Amino acid sequence: MRITPRKGRLVVATALAALLGLVSPAWAASSTTTVTATPQSTTLGSPVQLQATITCPGDPTDGLGVTFFDDSTLLDTVTVNANGQASLTATFTTTGTHTITAAYNGNSECDASSATASVQVAPLPTPPSGTPGLCLLACNGLINFTNVNGNLTHIHDISAVINNSRQHRR
Repeated sequence: MRITPRKGRLVVATALAALLGLVSPAWAASSTTTVTATPQSTTLGSPVQLQATITCPGDPTDGLGVTFFDDSTLLDTVTVNANGQASLTATFTTTGTHTITAAYNGNSECDASSATASVQVAPLPTPPSGTPGLCLLACNGLINFTNVNGNLTHIHDISAVINNSRQHRR
């Protein structure tokens, strides 16, 4: 048999249809997928919990599970638990809005379905400039030791500063 490019596409399409038919046959019930991201706003490198929930009159646990995508980037494929849920923890390395797609792959009882959610990723906060001094919260006020000359290695030195501060308030 000689396969021309046109026939080659037909062979691939037929094979793909046969494969999908095994995963989600004609008698499978329709399913609904919902996806949540917690938190919906985060910073670079912070974890986000992605959770897909599959609703189907049949049992959604068998099969290929749920595949999570960040825009068009594959994150992972996760099995569906007995509650119809699949979870994944993700971190993001770029800022901006990330569209998360949870694609339930279907099985012999439930058709495939998908849903999307958005995660807003901000840059990490900029640390304050300069060298912060040693601060101590005491006596209902903030005592700042940035301009202290000498060595405050003994606790009685700190106690003296606190007592002196109390006397000046009166």
